[in-house]
Amino acid sequence: MKTNHLLIALVLVAALLIAGCAPRARVGELRTESQSVELGDAESVRVEINFGAGDLEVTGGADKLLEADFTYNVDKLKPELKYTDGTLVVWQPENEGLPDLRGITDFRNEWDLHLYNEAPINLSVDMGAGNSNLQLAGLSLTGLDINLGAGKSTIDLSGDWARDLNISIDAGAADLTVRLPKDVGVRVEVDHGPAMIDATGLAEAEGVYTNAAYGMSEVTLQVDIQTGVGQINLEVED
Repeated sequence: MKTNHLLIALVLVAALLIAGCAPRARVGELRTESQSVELGDAESVRVEINFGAGDLEVTGGADKLLEADFTYNVDKLKPELKYTDGTLVVWQPENEGLPDLRGITDFRNEWDLHLYNEAPINLSVDMGAGNSNLQLAGLSLTGLDINLGAGKSTIDLSGDWARDLNISIDAGAADLTVRLPKDVGVRVEVDHGPAMIDATGLAEAEGVYTNAAYGMSEVTLQVDIQTGVGQINLEVED
């Protein structure tokens, strides 16, 4: 996944000028660390992903609850994991007070996270700035809450779903693409500012978009999107 490092750096500079000063960060050696988390005895889990800036990819296919690769070249971007009482948190320690990246346009921060398809997961993703690719088809989601800052994001909800799902997306100023299933009913409600919306293949009435399977299938995805500026693309799978 290629990152627009200049865009990310500019967003971080603006936030830091407002929030105050943290110790200056320096680019170091590029490193990749792999970590995993066993599901254990939990029958269902909550997964919280708190990501500061860079490239984020989330998908299924893991043999464990989480199998992850983290690539970064700034020490203060080193991620941390905690799994307690059925709640897994993956976070950037500096997420609420990002390191000073002024003048740094060549930092790298890339998370590649694979989750276990069979575990019922209530998933929360909170991302500051950058590019995200959330390939969520195939996961056994029981809830989905996504907050995105500036950048380009793809959320793939295509395929089959075994249960109804409520999805909340707050997209800030993101360039957002949401891929939707064809044979599972979908209702998308969009609350937006000056954002542009492309919803080819969906019926629209007063800001509510539905696919042909809505009201016909046994399972329904309810998607609530809030956004300011930017572009929203709603795509129904072929």
